[in-house]
Amino acid sequence: MRGLDWNDLPVFLAIAREGTLGAAARRLGQTQPTMGRRLRALEQATGATLFQRTSDGFVLTDEGQAMLAHAVRMEQEALALQRTLAGQPGTLQGPLRLSCSDWFGTTLLSPVLAEFAERHPGVTVELLTDARIYSLARREADLVMRIVPFTEPEVIARKLVTIPYGLYTGSDRWAPRAGDGAGCRLVLMDTAFGGMPDVAWAARVLPRAAVVSRSNSRDVQARLCALGAGLAILPQPLGDATPGLTLVELGEAPPARDTWIGYHRDLRRLPRLRALRDLIVARLAHA
Repeated sequence: MRGLDWNDLPVFLAIAREGTLGAAARRLGQTQPTMGRRLRALEQATGATLFQRTSDGFVLTDEGQAMLAHAVRMEQEALALQRTLAGQPGTLQGPLRLSCSDWFGTTLLSPVLAEFAERHPGVTVELLTDARIYSLARREADLVMRIVPFTEPEVIARKLVTIPYGLYTGSDRWAPRAGDGAGCRLVLMDTAFGGMPDVAWAARVLPRAAVVSRSNSRDVQARLCALGAGLAILPQPLGDATPGLTLVELGEAPPARDTWIGYHRDLRRLPRLRALRDLIVARLAHA
């Protein structure tokens, strides 16, 4: 074990979590040959075969399972140290990584970030807007805004804002003329998000409407609606801000959604995070 390179442990963890060298390489921003070379070096240093290579990917051996438990604890301790050091008082300098949905970042958060940059030019804010839920414990993000409440005990969270939704059209051609939506066309969330409340609302209120397009991006849905592809159920801040869209009143609005904001408790003393959190809350909590 004297030849063990601690930098190879993230490689081991990534392969264990992803199951393939390619996916693990993408997770760490490495090349696949580099991942393979570092795994071989780790196995040589430990004197154990850590993975069984199968046609479906990499499966942990008994030795690998034993190492996984220790490696996870080591990772947690290293991340806790990073968060503790990051949470020490200091000037408003350094990076912050945020995560939220695409439309929320474009429509609601961008003006706040522009104001924050004007106030604190020494802080570099990185905004991630894909559909993935980023881990606060692993420092994948420092501040997260999402529609799913936080249940992790180490996360400090609060409800940020309740977003009303509405049915929008970019063309009178698709305005509902029958109570059941016959003759209408809809642009909805993709099937992976079929459990969203607005999808269930559309199925109940407009059961005979035809679904012509799906997307996991609200921005894409709004654009398709504005181009006349069909009706779209959108967050009202996005729908109202999109040129060419008109709110359709059916007597019953789609269900509103709460947005939550959370960060790891180890960062509660980090001045730059507090400053950004407070500005976001001040600008959006009563929007």
